[in-house]
Amino acid sequence: MSHPLDHRDGPRDECGVFGVYAPESDVAELAYFALYALQHRGQESAGIAVSDDGHIMIERELGLVSQVFDERNLRALTGSLAIGHVRYSTTGSSAWENAQPVWRPDRRQVALAHNGNLTNAVELHAELTEKGVSFRSTSDSEIIAALLSTHEAPTIEEALADVMPRLEGAFSTVAMTQDSIVAFRDGAGLRPLSLGRRGESYCVASESCAFDIIGAELLREVRPGEMVSLGKDGMESRQVLDSPRRAFCVFEHIYFARPDSILEGNRTQVSRRKMGEILWREAPAAADVVIAVPDSGNPAATGYSKASGIPRDDGLIKNRYVART
Repeated sequence: MSHPLDHRDGPRDECGVFGVYAPESDVAELAYFALYALQHRGQESAGIAVSDDGHIMIERELGLVSQVFDERNLRALTGSLAIGHVRYSTTGSSAWENAQPVWRPDRRQVALAHNGNLTNAVELHAELTEKGVSFRSTSDSEIIAALLSTHEAPTIEEALADVMPRLEGAFSTVAMTQDSIVAFRDGAGLRPLSLGRRGESYCVASESCAFDIIGAELLREVRPGEMVSLGKDGMESRQVLDSPRRAFCVFEHIYFARPDSILEGNRTQVSRRKMGEILWREAPAAADVVIAVPDSGNPAATGYSKASGIPRDDGLIKNRYVART
């Protein structure tokens, strides 16, 4: 007999997440623009959760950020803190139930946005089900939310410190309670997660390009295994996992991240151009022209052309007025 999670929603390795604690700002608008900058990380669904006077409200729907949100529903999302999510799944269900942020009102209210996937999701799901915990979706993201919302610890930080060592796989995640935000990353640091500051407020995002559009500055990347808490006392950090192995996904450098984002201290545009230069040294070709596959291949083609002396030209054109093909 198969387990319900054997047919669960497929990997969401390349989602985008954002979180901000800014009582003096329109946090829903900040989340909207940040998700707009992270749209390349997921085009299937978008969502924003806010907390206002202890009440969490969520707006999420299938579609692009610009299709899901307008002035009307953004005005309704008032509060002092917000998290957001754009979703990309390579396989599995694209049902509304699997859109994020997910929300659970168990011992504590928790809204959660997750980038990655758990390799022990079936075991954790079975453990929670045996305790009487029910689920509304087939995503492993709700499993993390359930572990936090049902935990008996008095604070979300203490609950997370106990839960993080039990999670196996990749997770760059932002969770929100009624009065604070916690961001955390797996011990190997497989997926990106950065910490920024906007005035006296702090924010977290999958990529630094989300900070640029809202006028925030990049402070640093959230360290692998680190938990960062954002609340009325500012920003607090705690190293929960100490893993000797680092395994940041090279695909972020090659393809997925936006060229203006900074990953591991390097501008992605520069990294990709250097890859093109190295490719020429390792695999020179007798060619008349270098043609990029847009858009991620553009800087690599520039580097290959520069190193080889072979002229670069356009041969493939991307239609910018249609969605992902």
